[in-house]
Amino acid sequence: MKTIKQKKVELVAPAGTLRKLRIALHYGADAVYLSGKEFGLRKRAGNFTLDEISQGVSEAHAAGRKVYLTLNIFAHNQHIEPLQENCKSLKNIGLDAVIVSDPGAFSIVRKIMPDTKIHISTQANVTNSASVSFWQTLGADRVVLARELSLEEISEITRHTSIDVETFIHGAMCISYSGRCLLSSYLADRGANLGDCAHPCRWEYNVTEKKRTDEPLEIIEEDDCTYIMSSRDLCMIEHIPELIESGISALKIEGRIKTEHYVASVTRIYREALDKYYDNPNGYKTDPAWFEELSRTTRKGFTTGFFFGNPLDAGQVYGKHQSPTDQPFMGIVTDTERTDGLVEILSKNKMVSGMELTCMSQKRSGDRLIKILELRDDKGNVIEYSQPNQIVLAKLSTQMSINEILCRR
Repeated sequence: MKTIKQKKVELVAPAGTLRKLRIALHYGADAVYLSGKEFGLRKRAGNFTLDEISQGVSEAHAAGRKVYLTLNIFAHNQHIEPLQENCKSLKNIGLDAVIVSDPGAFSIVRKIMPDTKIHISTQANVTNSASVSFWQTLGADRVVLARELSLEEISEITRHTSIDVETFIHGAMCISYSGRCLLSSYLADRGANLGDCAHPCRWEYNVTEKKRTDEPLEIIEEDDCTYIMSSRDLCMIEHIPELIESGISALKIEGRIKTEHYVASVTRIYREALDKYYDNPNGYKTDPAWFEELSRTTRKGFTTGFFFGNPLDAGQVYGKHQSPTDQPFMGIVTDTERTDGLVEILSKNKMVSGMELTCMSQKRSGDRLIKILELRDDKGNVIEYSQPNQIVLAKLSTQMSINEILCRR
């Protein structure tokens, strides 16, 4: 076994909203990454107001965790002044780092927020140790490597650099170079490099002949349609030792626009895997149940991306996206300290009085079965069932903790 010289790798989870931040922390993230209402590459995530960023930083720091803010759009001239003003507003919030990809944005952050660490986004497509050293010379503290790198290449980089390197290890993949794609701009007039991607690589396409544009021809493959540009999701849960032993400093989960259930499931599985490795590196074995639970969070299947070379056909989804094996996401516990003994739940699907649900604990070994004994609306009126996105009050068969996720059995 390779000797591990670096400190424990950091698990970085997505936080599209303040609630998702709390869930990521609850289920074991060492750090979260998020965006304000502007300048991040996930415009259609819920994202954070300035007050919410401050609140998120306070809560994370109270738990001994970190918060990284994305300012990683490729800025145009009209963005420069607003970006400068934004940095002035962020300066004293206490962010642990800002993530940038554009050299101009880097210089703005360095000037206005000199005490804040800077991480270089994967959008900057850093693929070699010389590039890492270049950013380090400018003052970067961490580089999020390009997704096109193999583990062998990553190991070579970590041997020749002295700053932290981070890599994505789970989540959606783009048909693009390090996420820099023009399809959305051309086909939907929504700039992916400004955070407004329409995800045209997920669309189902037909072929048309130039003189018969009103007669689209389906692209058929084995009696099914085909999504010619849709990638499988990245999943490296079966390769934790290789990741750690490559010298990577931080492992990142994609998913700021994914559900709270996704954030909880993926974060706690990688947390469990990392803890198990560090507890006994020589006796470490992958638990098949980890892959099974992660499989409930995707319709597209999994790939190991470029970590072991070009995935070719194994990285793509050519037929209809497979049916999810997901346990339906039923709700989130939002308050457990009411004087009437009821538990406040944000309902995400129809919950019915008398229903039995599974509660996701911080660790899989703590998962437990609960029964809804009574449901009330937020005014205290008894109801038979909840509506999606409704706040309800519930009498349950067992005690709950705030931020726990409820799923159908």
